[in-house]
Amino acid sequence: MYGKCGVISDAQKLFDEMPNRNVITWNSLMTGYLHARFADVLIKLFIEMIMLGISPTHFTVSTVLVGCSELKTLELGEQMHCLSTKFGFLSNVVVGTALLEMYWKCSNVEFSCRVFDDLPNKNVVTWTSMITGYSHNQQTDKAMKMIRKMIFLGHKADSNNSITYNTLLISFCDPKDMIYCEQIHCSVIKEGLQSDLHLAVTLVTVYSQCGSSLDDFYKICSTVPIKNNISCNAIINGFSNLGNGEEALNFFKQMRQAGIDIDFCTIASILKVIGNSSLFDEGRQIYALVIKSAHDSSMNIANGLISMHAKCGKIDEAKFIFSSMVDHDTISWNSLLSGYAQHGYAKEAVKVFEQMTKTKVKVKPDLATFLIMISACSHVGWLDKGLEYFDLMKNDSSLQPLTGDHYACIVDVYARAGYLNEAEDIINSMSIEEGPAVYRALLSGCRVHENKEIGLRFARKFAGRYPDDPAAYVQLSYILATDGYWDDSAGVHNLMCGRGIKKRAGCSWI
Repeated sequence: MYGKCGVISDAQKLFDEMPNRNVITWNSLMTGYLHARFADVLIKLFIEMIMLGISPTHFTVSTVLVGCSELKTLELGEQMHCLSTKFGFLSNVVVGTALLEMYWKCSNVEFSCRVFDDLPNKNVVTWTSMITGYSHNQQTDKAMKMIRKMIFLGHKADSNNSITYNTLLISFCDPKDMIYCEQIHCSVIKEGLQSDLHLAVTLVTVYSQCGSSLDDFYKICSTVPIKNNISCNAIINGFSNLGNGEEALNFFKQMRQAGIDIDFCTIASILKVIGNSSLFDEGRQIYALVIKSAHDSSMNIANGLISMHAKCGKIDEAKFIFSSMVDHDTISWNSLLSGYAQHGYAKEAVKVFEQMTKTKVKVKPDLATFLIMISACSHVGWLDKGLEYFDLMKNDSSLQPLTGDHYACIVDVYARAGYLNEAEDIINSMSIEEGPAVYRALLSGCRVHENKEIGLRFARKFAGRYPDDPAAYVQLSYILATDGYWDDSAGVHNLMCGRGIKKRAGCSWI
């Protein structure tokens, strides 16, 4: 009782005063610590219990496995697997489900799948956990196969909370996942779950993340059963993801007129919309609303205001908001740095970066920080400074591995400065797969510096690897035209049209 009511200290006192304890007593205390999110204490209690010679039950093992999942301690989880085998607990569906969940939460999906296949008894929770494991580890294809098999064998999703479908849907975030999203949506309708608010909100989010058409998105929005703060925030974010800032603002106005409460998520979303659309007049109104609703003390909102002002070109206002903040996090610094970088203030960006690294409450630069700084150097042609930041980032062992965007940025630094051979060497030495952005950066440099040899070689390689990307054909056509090969240039353009590939039209806010 004390454990479930969150008074874990009283639970511990009562435990200590008990003259006699059995395995149920230990299980109760360990469960209390698990609910209180003290998984490390749970593990210590379990070890103490084993050393006292008290044999665990299947409930003990499943509880400890959940603790291993929270702590992501794979080694201890593997020892619990051995213990489960020794005591014959693997036939228990609760232990089996906790075990496979521990493996995928520790990023070992292969072992999780082995446990699943070996389980003699499986229920809908077991299936859902395995589907979740695939989803969380970006193995969407396997997750879809699993859910098809689950439905075929007669295991239906829980009609009360729709955990299975919701779990799978939130893993979709790419246009290639749209077909999967539509299939799950069909199953939701077929099983009569479309009135579930959580599922409806998830569908709104996922359709926008996967780049649906506006018509489809409007239809999805119309199926949301209740318009409340959560569903309205999802719809505003959806319009923002689809690049339709005007509709996002219109819906925000409707939300206000309907008397639906706003929170910091609403304001953060609308600030992002305004920044991306450069609608500064609306931004000033939202700024007034932030102060009126007393959300200006929130660091997240302040960061959004810095980013919004910076994207709208109001750098002095962004700096003023930054200076008025009591505390800053990495996002605060990155928002200000990004504003300087986007508008060509490379010197100011360098000063702010140095201030960031020397501040008393030191905020460590992350991968996004270095990407901003290298980009700032690229725009003003500072090759040496850009390389300095790239080396700092690459040699920092505390950072995550570099992404394609970081390599694309350093290739852009070399290419803009005319060092095309060095840019080519960077691409050839990459330890990860080259993304489209890397090719675009090099080809842009080849076009500016009229290097037909490298340009043709990489444009053909680009078109072969990413045949649906219009940039490959456009750059190749430009390079050929620059060198006087008009017929070949026209041939590339015709090939692009024949494949139904269209270049997205550019626009200006001026």
